[in-house]
Amino acid sequence: MIISNSNLTGRIPKLELKLKQGSYIDLSSNKLEGPIPSCLLQAGALILSDNKFSNLVSFLCNKNSPNILGIFNISNNQLKGELPDCWSSLTSLIYVDMSNNKLSGNIPFSMGTLVNMEVLILRNNSLSGQLTSSLKNCSNKLAFLDLGENMFHGQIPSWIGDSLQQLVILSLRFNNFYGNIPLSVCYLRKLRVLDLSQNSLSGGIPTCIKNFTSMVQNFVNSTASMEHRYSPRSGTYSTAYVFNLFLMWKGVYRPFKKADVFLKSIDLSCNHLTGKIPTEIEYLFGLTSLNLSRNNLSGEIVSNIGNLNSLNFLDLSRNHLSGRIPSSLTQIDGLGMLDLSNNELYGKIPIGTHLQTFGASSFEGNPYLCGEPLGRKCPGEDPPKHQVPTTDDAGDENSVFLEALYMSMGIGFFTGFVGLVGSVLFIPSWKERYSRLLNTLIMKAITWWKE
Repeated sequence: MIISNSNLTGRIPKLELKLKQGSYIDLSSNKLEGPIPSCLLQAGALILSDNKFSNLVSFLCNKNSPNILGIFNISNNQLKGELPDCWSSLTSLIYVDMSNNKLSGNIPFSMGTLVNMEVLILRNNSLSGQLTSSLKNCSNKLAFLDLGENMFHGQIPSWIGDSLQQLVILSLRFNNFYGNIPLSVCYLRKLRVLDLSQNSLSGGIPTCIKNFTSMVQNFVNSTASMEHRYSPRSGTYSTAYVFNLFLMWKGVYRPFKKADVFLKSIDLSCNHLTGKIPTEIEYLFGLTSLNLSRNNLSGEIVSNIGNLNSLNFLDLSRNHLSGRIPSSLTQIDGLGMLDLSNNELYGKIPIGTHLQTFGASSFEGNPYLCGEPLGRKCPGEDPPKHQVPTTDDAGDENSVFLEALYMSMGIGFFTGFVGLVGSVLFIPSWKERYSRLLNTLIMKAITWWKE
């Protein structure tokens, strides 16, 4: 029965109805409110998202109705108060989504009895306290755990990695977790999305992240191989459900459908992590998104980061990274977003097929970084400020040569003339010969004139 988007209002009548066991009931995207009738526990899949329901206790804790509920989605409602502690009677549940409500308090211990649960989404509530250790009992099937945008605190428990080794998606973003990232998280070999952003985590990034086997593979699994289906015990139908995740992507918080199919992502941004980026990260060939921004990371960017040729989103901004930008970064042809701003990088931005297509904002805040697209010339690229063009140099050389030639000719003529006159005036034999020559020339001139 599907009556979604039908503009239904008011309360669902409290009737003692006997539904066909395992029914699929979708009342989503209406304006329904009040208590949820206990008869709906007979459904196999119950979709009540995007309504105005405010109370769960009378529904979930009713032990008089048969319970074969497998899929329960009551996201985007007005649920408030603490989660009821009566989950032990709901062991058929495999999919629970109570995100975007006003729930508070701790996760009840009895939720750990849901040993068949594959998906638990409690995102965007006001839940607090430390994570209950009873959830480690969900080790057989739990693949999607989203506890983001709450007020959980304490250290990330090591039992997550020790016990929940079927996890494909783990999101603990935007909470109050502190301390080191537990090494046991590296046991999650099936993990495809790890989001621990916006907490108060410290210490270094574990070098064992290369154990994330699913992130090492650089191909996307087909939709069929990752399809999730639920069939109630009555066997009357089968319905598929998908892993829908909210993730910060290129600066925008947005939903991703089938996140376990199309995403391979690590987001550790907005923490207090220190130390170097582990070189082991270069083995995660399948990563599509890596966000380590807004931490206290130091050292150089991994030289072989170009091995991550599936990357579409890379943000290392607002750290203390130093050294040159690795030239291997130019090998990632599909890189759609890059941010290396506000670090201590230096040298010339590598020239590649597309690095220069990013805006200057991707590199600004690194005072010793130069090249395009910053528009900042690198040392040695500018010509000398007072360099004279080559043609002018040749002209000047010719001018100096002619000036020297004329000066030497003048000095030579003057020297010869002075020498000749001095010889005639001061040497007697030269003076007598000069007088005779002068008289002869005068007599010849007179004779010529008379004739």
